[in-house]
Amino acid sequence: MRRIIVLTFVTLDGVMQAPGGPGEDDSGNFKYGGWTVPYFDDALAQVMVEQMSRPFDLLLGRKTFEIFAAYWPHHQEEGAGINSATKYVASRALTKHEWTKSVFLRGNVVDEIKKLKQQEGPELQVHGSSNLIQTLLAHDLVDEFWLKIFPVTLGTGKRLFGQGIRPGAYTLVESKSTPAGVMIATLKRAGDVKTGSF
Repeated sequence: MRRIIVLTFVTLDGVMQAPGGPGEDDSGNFKYGGWTVPYFDDALAQVMVEQMSRPFDLLLGRKTFEIFAAYWPHHQEEGAGINSATKYVASRALTKHEWTKSVFLRGNVVDEIKKLKQQEGPELQVHGSSNLIQTLLAHDLVDEFWLKIFPVTLGTGKRLFGQGIRPGAYTLVESKSTPAGVMIATLKRAGDVKTGSF
C-alpha cells in the first residue's frame, strides 16, 4: 500500500498560501506571497534535498501542477526526481499536458486516489495543492505530514487545516529546527483522538 505524504510550508497560524513568491496565488487578495523566502537557509534546502531524493511520485492539484510544469521541465538536473516521477493530477479542467509522466485523474477523485493507495509503488508526495489537501483530510487519506513551520503569522490566507477536517491523532516521529528558526516536523497518522481528564 502506498503512503500519501503531505509536504507543506506553513506559518505559525496555519497559512500555506503562496509560500514561494508574489503572484504565486493571489486569490482572496492575499498580499504576502513569498513569506518563506527570508527564512530559507542552507539547512532547510538540505532537508528538502533529502526528502526529495528518495523514490516518490507526485499527487497534485491543478494550480500546483501548472506552477511545477512551468518550472521543473526546464531544470533537468535540479529537478531530476520531480521530472522522473509520475505526476497524478486532480483536475476537472486539465486532461492532458506535454510534461512527461503526467496522469490526470478521471471521475471521482477520492475513489481514484484510494485506488492509487492500494497499488504497488513509491510514496505519493503532495506539495502545495491546498484544495486537494482539504479533500484528502476530509476522507482521512493522509498518512504523514512533513511540515516546515515558519516563525511568522499572517492572519489571512488558505490554511493547511481548513473547515470540515475530521478529528485525528498523530505521532511526532522527528523534529528539528534550522538556524533561521524553521521547525521541521514529521508526523504520522495515529488513529482517533483520545481524551481524558485532569
